Amino acid sequence: MSIVKVENLSHRYSVQWAIRDINFELTKNGIYGLLGANGAGKSTIMNIMCGVLRQTEGEVFIKGINLRKDPVNAKKHLGFLPQQPPLNPDLTVEEYLTHCANMRLMNSASVAGAVKEVMGKCQVSHYAKRLLRNLSGGYQQRVGIAQAIIHKPDFVVLDEPTNGLDPNQILEVRGLIREIAEERTVVLSTHILQEVQALCDHIWLINEGGITFSGPLEEFDSFVQPSTLTLSLLNPPRIEVLQSLEGVLEVEEMGRTKFRIHAADTQETIELIVAASIQLNWRLVEVSTEKNSLETVFAEFTKKKS
Repeated sequence: MSIVKVENLSHRYSVQWAIRDINFELTKNGIYGLLGANGAGKSTIMNIMCGVLRQTEGEVFIKGINLRKDPVNAKKHLGFLPQQPPLNPDLTVEEYLTHCANMRLMNSASVAGAVKEVMGKCQVSHYAKRLLRNLSGGYQQRVGIAQAIIHKPDFVVLDEPTNGLDPNQILEVRGLIREIAEERTVVLSTHILQEVQALCDHIWLINEGGITFSGPLEEFDSFVQPSTLTLSLLNPPRIEVLQSLEGVLEVEEMGRTKFRIHAADTQETIELIVAASIQLNWRLVEVSTEKNSLETVFAEFTKKKS
């Protein structure tokens, strides 16, 4: 049985469609990135998957249960951390998590044990009696994650889980998310590409209300071919000669013997340079493609698909 299944999901606000015909199925644990710019439609997908928003068309199934038709039972398998953790600042950590466990309709006899266990997992046990308002942002985020997993759901959605945290807090929360994903399926909604790069096994790129890419991170990172290469020549020609090679768009001089070349097709350009170096005694020492950053890939991919 699939953990999550989304079928023909569409939603519109007034006359404007926010998403159209979204389909995917998750059958194993791991971290899945829902990646998109503001207005791309990822927040709409996420809110529908969590039962916060009722879709215009299509269905969402959590562990085979139709979320729209049977939300109470479907949400027993679902945990959700919104971008702003839903914390009550006047409660202690222990009081708040007890309240969340009761809201999840957990068996009253198991609540105390569940609270103790999740505080330990999220490393907030030493703050059990502290008011939430007095916790740092990083620990508040940990408590937010704790409320999302206290009932041991099979499916957890985290919306911008490291937003506003300092670098050390980000690393700590990332470690916690990885631990959670060992036991359950996690969907991470974000517009931060570094977050995807650091955490996700698989990503969906959302653009203009549709999924324009679905695959592992490595495939996404290499989907747009690198557009630059660097080369070292012990006996280089004048820069105008390099610029005259077929397919070369631009040449940057990075020193007396090193150059960066922007090319329409890097592989073809490498072959031309190797042949010219042999023929004209440029004495080629090294040539390599420069891998695009994930940011560049994202920008280029979105531009190509828009």
